[in-house]
Amino acid sequence: MDIMALIERIEDVVDSAKNVPFTSQKMVEPDVIFDVVEEIRAQFPDELKQARWIVKERQEMLEEAEKEANRILEEARDRAQALVSEQEVVRLAEAQAADILDKARQQEREVRLGAEDYADEMLANLEVNLGKLLTAVQRGRDRLQGKVSQRQ
Repeated sequence: MDIMALIERIEDVVDSAKNVPFTSQKMVEPDVIFDVVEEIRAQFPDELKQARWIVKERQEMLEEAEKEANRILEEARDRAQALVSEQEVVRLAEAQAADILDKARQQEREVRLGAEDYADEMLANLEVNLGKLLTAVQRGRDRLQGKVSQRQ
C-alpha cells in the first residue's frame, strides 16, 4: 500500500470514529492510528533507498562517461603518435580526437542532466508525500489534543 493510501486510511478512521456525546470531538482507537503510522514508516525506507539508488546510478553513469571519454581520447592520441611522420594525418587525428571528446562531453552532460532531473523529480515527490504525511499527522495530533483539552 502506498503512503497516500495509508494517509487516506487515517483520515477514514478519524472520519468514521464515534462522536463524543455533547461535543464535536471524536473517539479514535489509538492502536488503529499507530498501526497505520507504523505502516507509513515502513514505506519510507523504500522511497529513500530509491532516491539514494538514483543518485548512485547518476554518479556511476558520470564516471562511466568520463572513463569512455578518456579512453577515446587516449586512443586518438595513440593513433596520432603512430602517424607522426605524416603531418596531415596527425592534424586529422587530433581534430577527430577533439570532436570525439566534445561529443563524449556533450553525452556526459546530457546523461548527468537527465539523471539530476530524475533524482530531483523523485526527491520532490518524496518531499510532497512527506509534507502530506506531516499535515495528516499534525491534524490527527491537533484533534487528539483538542479532545484532551475538552476533557480537562
